[in-house]
Amino acid sequence: MKTKNLLLLPAIAALSLVACKSKKTPIQKETGAVEITVPFSESKYRSDNEAFRAKQVGKSPDLATAKKIAFQNARAEMAANINAMVKRVTDQYTNQRTVGNTQEFENKFEELAREVVSLEMSNVKEIGEKIFKEPNGAFSYWIAIEAGKKDVFEKLDAKVSSNAAIKLDYDKQKFQQIFDAEMKKLAEEGK
Repeated sequence: MKTKNLLLLPAIAALSLVACKSKKTPIQKETGAVEITVPFSESKYRSDNEAFRAKQVGKSPDLATAKKIAFQNARAEMAANINAMVKRVTDQYTNQRTVGNTQEFENKFEELAREVVSLEMSNVKEIGEKIFKEPNGAFSYWIAIEAGKKDVFEKLDAKVSSNAAIKLDYDKQKFQQIFDAEMKKLAEEGK
């Protein structure tokens, strides 16, 4: 009896392996398309109400160059996201408040925001990296970075507070309230 069970084990193992290999999704069977998993796709790598985050890839035959490309691309993506968010906040802020010269206020505020974003991009922190060697020998370097919401807001507030031309029309609490609400929306979009 034990001998028969021992003889069946290799057969069962072989059938299990064949069954595992032949599992294909309906789309793969119909179209031949294969799903690809992108690194850092989990929610912890998406912007939320605590931090701005970005992920990017760099490809090069040289690993150091691939890393530089990925980091530069991720910083550019994050800068664009922060700028867009600050633009939305500024638009809402000026619509909700009576600001002397609305257009001048918006232009100066956005100019200061760009300065802050440039400063903040030098302070981003790496939160993940993955390196792949391609079949052709090139490297794919994936990186995920983040910048804290609090740091971005504080730097923006400091710049605004030091600018006499827009400080008169600036209500920090109102601006922060809108900023926080936009960060919350960002978190909801990222889920």
